[in-house]
Amino acid sequence: MARKNLLRGLMEGEAKEAPAPTVPAPEARVDTARPRYSKGAIGAVSQSIAELKSRTVSEIDPALIDDGGYRDRLEGSDSDLDGLIESIREYGQQVPVLLRPNPDDAERYQTVYGRRRVAALKAIGLPVKAMVRALDDRALVIAQGQENSARRDLSFIEKANFARQMRDAGYDRKVICDALHMDKTLISRMLSVADRIPVDLIEAIGSAPGIGRDRWLSLADRIKGRNLVKEAKGSGSDERFEAVMASLAAPRKPAPKPDVVRIKGGTELATVARKGTKTQVTFNRKTADGFDEWLVENLAEIHRDWSTRRGG
Repeated sequence: MARKNLLRGLMEGEAKEAPAPTVPAPEARVDTARPRYSKGAIGAVSQSIAELKSRTVSEIDPALIDDGGYRDRLEGSDSDLDGLIESIREYGQQVPVLLRPNPDDAERYQTVYGRRRVAALKAIGLPVKAMVRALDDRALVIAQGQENSARRDLSFIEKANFARQMRDAGYDRKVICDALHMDKTLISRMLSVADRIPVDLIEAIGSAPGIGRDRWLSLADRIKGRNLVKEAKGSGSDERFEAVMASLAAPRKPAPKPDVVRIKGGTELATVARKGTKTQVTFNRKTADGFDEWLVENLAEIHRDWSTRRGG
């Protein structure tokens, strides 16, 4: 009985010493600092309860969920999402997603991971089973990255692109390594690929799940600033990657040689180069002897006479 009275006294003392509001003020933002707990037995109990709540699965209206973190998947077809929708309709949502309170709106949430499940449940009109944790931006990307590194369906280039987004957002190399659970050497190779291959080409190719690190490194070594987006042709991302590589292997058509205009005696007066919709005339100023300047001054009149004679 004495122990019960002692425990009651501790609990009452805790309540009087540090009362905690059960509902945050509407204007409050997400507290990104580590929660404060009282010392002693009651502090340990409070911490355990808080940790238990972070593992509790809640049902959240998908209309209250916004995107968060960075883009991990490079592509997602409607048929893939349709398949997930049918699976959830038949078997229900088997794996909860992870959300955090939206730091800009205390009444809403942001997705840490599980975007496709949220989209599928929103299409069906069912609540989202989710764990909700108060995470700052750094903790969010680490949680998203660690979830990605544990999934086998994310390809090399998707992970490389995710690492690039983190680097460009200002996160240091250690945070990127912790997020993707990889060492600095592998992260450096990933970033080397993501930096040398333009983002628009990566997005045009897609995830390419059958293409590993060595093939992407080979593409990065050979691209040399060429715009190859139009070469990414094919119904699947692996096929589009192979099409881009094939275009690099094909011999490039040599540029046509310019025409040479010669004057009496065979002396070169000018060269004429045609490319696309443009014609470029280049004079040798030594042999032109002022003809180039005269031509520029009278070009409009010459064109007018030419147009009149042809009935224009």
